[in-house]
Amino acid sequence: MKCQSSRFGTFDVNEDTLLVFPSGILGFPEWSKYVVLDHDTDAPFKWLQCVEEPQLAFVILDPAFFKPDYDIAITSDALIEIQKQDGDELSVVAILTIPSDDPSAVTANLRGPLVMNHRNRLCKQLVLTEDWPTRYPLFSAAVTHTPPSASSLQTSAR
Repeated sequence: MKCQSSRFGTFDVNEDTLLVFPSGILGFPEWSKYVVLDHDTDAPFKWLQCVEEPQLAFVILDPAFFKPDYDIAITSDALIEIQKQDGDELSVVAILTIPSDDPSAVTANLRGPLVMNHRNRLCKQLVLTEDWPTRYPLFSAAVTHTPPSASSLQTSAR
């Protein structure tokens, strides 16, 4: 399928690479289909580009790159929404905010991470009740260049 993006122009997307957010992303519930694009081959940053709205894209990053102790619990409701089964691999990413007037002041939303099920490509934005900040400064802590195998995930029946 063809995807139109205000940042990347027109490009082809293989339908089996689409990520689906059944509940949408906070603030954008009407759009549910996205694709992950590389920002740069050497950078850990990625783009989450909406395939339904050319203007909508988010910069995302695995929190393990900048917050190795990021440990979250995923509720049973969220696991049901992404249809997690035994053996499914999940990943977690944070949405970044990059101020146009000072790109070095980039922050990560650790309270609203995105959880992705690799098997079926169903995803969910969580809203954590823990005291994680919505604007965690990326460059205030030492950035690790090699992340752990995956962000720590726990499941719970909250």
